[in-house]
Amino acid sequence: MSILPPISPPGSSSDRSVGAFFDVDNTLIPGHCIEVRFFWYLWNHGLLANRTVVDSAWYLLRNILSFSLAPLRETKIYLIGKRPEGVEPLAKWFVRSEICPKLSLKGTAALAQHQQAGHQVALVSGSPDFLVKPLAHFLEVPTALAAKLETTEDGYTGRVLPPYPYGEGKRQLLENFARDQGVDLARSYAYGDSPGDIQALESVGHPLVVNPIRGMARIARRHRWPMAVWA
Repeated sequence: MSILPPISPPGSSSDRSVGAFFDVDNTLIPGHCIEVRFFWYLWNHGLLANRTVVDSAWYLLRNILSFSLAPLRETKIYLIGKRPEGVEPLAKWFVRSEICPKLSLKGTAALAQHQQAGHQVALVSGSPDFLVKPLAHFLEVPTALAAKLETTEDGYTGRVLPPYPYGEGKRQLLENFARDQGVDLARSYAYGDSPGDIQALESVGHPLVVNPIRGMARIARRHRWPMAVWA
């Protein structure tokens, strides 16, 4: 475990040019991603039909066999045909009651340090924005760069609109945010746990690998990135 990279003290005239980008799943919220938890929350409360679960499982099986997880991230089978006005209030309640109590104390302490320093803090997550925005609101974080789902008059299509916040998509979102908000990425911070965060971590001057999974500890050592455990 390492200490946090140095964070500039509050009151610096250039603090607003510093960004702090926090991954959510297994970073601020240890363990399984919040979308998986939401899926089972809907299932346990009888809000998903058996056919929906079967279709999602079959889609998962087909893509595991093809060794590609990208389609799973970018296609939300369980939401097809559901209307945002029915899903979003449930998601907000789920996040406040089931997710916020599980926030990492070390993670929220790091986030608070950035807020106190006047940095521009953002959550960056591949989970749907209807799950990430209530979490950002709870944490008093003004920006949530999350997966935006395509909708029509019939409800969600299941498709995620580009750029998807994973890999190069995360890098693109960080660069767009930095350009629009006057953030200097070379002075900024990013926190992530998995290979999907590599490009985001590469984009900033102060990366920190948190709760590393899927070979991320080895990747961090290769890049000489510091690591921490926010259990």
